[in-house]
Amino acid sequence: MYTITYKRPLNASVTMMKIEAPLIARKAKAGQFIILRVNEKGERIPLTIAETDPLAGTVTIIYQKVGKTTLLLDTLQQGDSLLDFAGPLGRAAELDGVRHAAVIGGGVGCAIAYPEAKALHELGARVDMVAGFRSRDIIMLEEEMSAVSNRLFVMTDDGSNGNKGFVTTRLKELLDAGEEYDLVVAIGPLPMMRAVAELTRPYGIRTVVSMNPIMIDGTGMCGGCRLTVGGETRFACVDGPEFDAHQIDWDESMKRLGQYREQEHACRLLFEEGQQTKA
Repeated sequence: MYTITYKRPLNASVTMMKIEAPLIARKAKAGQFIILRVNEKGERIPLTIAETDPLAGTVTIIYQKVGKTTLLLDTLQQGDSLLDFAGPLGRAAELDGVRHAAVIGGGVGCAIAYPEAKALHELGARVDMVAGFRSRDIIMLEEEMSAVSNRLFVMTDDGSNGNKGFVTTRLKELLDAGEEYDLVVAIGPLPMMRAVAELTRPYGIRTVVSMNPIMIDGTGMCGGCRLTVGGETRFACVDGPEFDAHQIDWDESMKRLGQYREQEHACRLLFEEGQQTKA
């Protein structure tokens, strides 16, 4: 059992948790993830490791309440325990040698972009971070992101924080102003990552994205997380989750991610109805 040592809402739909998992905390690196199961009847879901504290033996995860399992996870409180918490899984981000990077986060993807920016910052790289949200009300981790970047730009779709535009709006402004990046890291919704990839392609900038296809066992055995990269089949759980953004078959990835949307919605409704009945 893995004890929840800390829980804090970041906005109305996103929550941060710290889990007691000392072995994972000692080994995990930026870009890796865990797979958890709330209870013996629960499904296995992957979540990127947002931060670790090896001394305290804790692993920080950040999740958005979008489906049955994340809603179930959010019913737990500090002191409660998770049945399974396996990791670190996946390949760590390849950041050595990077001198100047742009880290792009979209929405809850900022929770994954943040540890990448932190790792680059600790390696001595100059980091420009661009974070995008729909509105000011759901901005999160602003203080944390600012602490690990040389410049932080927070954009909102509606301009409610005074900076209207998408993350690609600001990234293009930076590129047009002459910024020369060794690396661009983009993490967030698939359409956003695709847009960043298409923006950086003509500049020839190495661009990496963190993919989040449907994942079950985390070992490459089930094949659920497959995607096409450079014309070849890859598995996000063992070959990724980070890949060359310019090599991904985006149309296929977007189609696969949405193939169980109806079932996911139905499961969420059943869970919510059950919670209302208990209340």
